[in-house]
Amino acid sequence: MKTPLYNQKAEKAGTYDLPDRVFKVPFNADVVHQTLVAHRANARAVLAHTKGRGDVRGGGKKPWAQKGTGRARHGSTRSPIWKGGGVTFGPKNTRIFTLKINKKQKQKALSMILSSKVRDRELAVIDAISMKEPKTKIMAEIIRTFLSSVFEAPLHKKVLVIVPKADRNVTLAIRNLPHAKVISADSLNAYDLMSYAFVVMSKDAIEIIERTYTKVK
Repeated sequence: MKTPLYNQKAEKAGTYDLPDRVFKVPFNADVVHQTLVAHRANARAVLAHTKGRGDVRGGGKKPWAQKGTGRARHGSTRSPIWKGGGVTFGPKNTRIFTLKINKKQKQKALSMILSSKVRDRELAVIDAISMKEPKTKIMAEIIRTFLSSVFEAPLHKKVLVIVPKADRNVTLAIRNLPHAKVISADSLNAYDLMSYAFVVMSKDAIEIIERTYTKVK
């Protein structure tokens, strides 16, 4: 599949042949949805934790005699019905939300999303993404140019930049842009691809994506 190849000024510099097994895969909403649900579940941090009556400090002494006081019987001041007592049925940090997903399905979902981006003209291939120094102003101008001239989209739309490998200058230049993110080709995930409206991808990253996500190890 032929697609235009651009330089950093968003000018056409030729064409690039996208591999069909990654960028020409029919979209299956169920597969993509299951992959997204699993990704978000596995990224969930279990923080909420409450103490039961056995976890709260104190309360070892019986507050008053079992009989003869005219009051209700109590065995501990750390009972859930007492102030300062434990919590009944409260959240625990031992809960497990992780979901297992088949590796083939995960790889297939990535190909489906990338193929969808190509069909909807939401993906642009660039010859290289490099910066001599980490300048946010320069990176902002590159993204703004692609949005306006290549994608013909509003400037507030979110853009995901995919590079072959981690580049410190590119990472530092883009991290202060609220509507943009950079990710290396071997760290792709369905959530980021679906969260960002447009994708700008280095041509060197395509080979890594094909090698990484089309074979099950």
